[in-house]
Amino acid sequence: MSIARVGIVGSGIMGSGIAEAAAVNGFEVVLRSRSQATADATIAALEKSLARQVDKGKRTAEERDAALARVTATSDLGALKEVDLVIESVIEDLAVKKELFNELDRITGDDAILATNTSTLPVVELAMQTGRPDKVCGVHFFNPAPVMSLVELVRPITASDATMHEVRVFAEACGKTPVEVKDQAGFVVNALLFPYLNNAIRLYEQGVASLEDIDTAMTGGCGFPMGPFALLDLVGLDTSLAILDALYAEHRDPNYAAVPLLRRMVAAELLGRKSGQGFYDYHHK
Repeated sequence: MSIARVGIVGSGIMGSGIAEAAAVNGFEVVLRSRSQATADATIAALEKSLARQVDKGKRTAEERDAALARVTATSDLGALKEVDLVIESVIEDLAVKKELFNELDRITGDDAILATNTSTLPVVELAMQTGRPDKVCGVHFFNPAPVMSLVELVRPITASDATMHEVRVFAEACGKTPVEVKDQAGFVVNALLFPYLNNAIRLYEQGVASLEDIDTAMTGGCGFPMGPFALLDLVGLDTSLAILDALYAEHRDPNYAAVPLLRRMVAAELLGRKSGQGFYDYHHK
């Protein structure tokens, strides 16, 4: 089997980004959203993104048109019946994802690979909702998916070698650098990144340095492209808290126990860029 048609479930920033990464690299894409209105909005966002690339000389108008022609947006899950690979990118809620995998198992062909873009949840629990646990794995893109080079290929204990080989070929064909990781909360990147972000909040809470100075220290001293607070605001404080909670639930390591200030800020709906205020104020930026 080789993957040619890709189904994507979820039209948020990750779903639309993965759709773009696949479409510009020659894959037929069926993007399923909960409503036709959000499906259409995703196509409009994709058109805008590709138009920007044409304006910057990164892509020709012909390449843009060809990529758009490969994408179909729908609100009907049944439209995924003939795809070779499904990547779900819906809300990070295990119960919601389990129900979805059960449905996808019924709808798609027997040979289709069912993948999740989860960053922390146990993939094996999704695999066991299906009659094809050997064909279920994680394909974790990073945001923004069209730009970020890494894809974590998550191997639950149920997945076959053939499945992992197929998703590796797919990721490489999308121009990505795949790494294979064990099905363990946080995989590699988040398991290392979030204790660092959590500890940055702790340093700030302890009054060791200001937000700006901690960010400056990590960009100037470690060569990171952005400091921890700028990154937390970009990721979203609610998302960051959910990831830390999932890591702590699996490992019970104090390093993963969210600093109280983070929990308070989420309770106050100070979520970062998406709410206009997090550690920094974005209302006037």
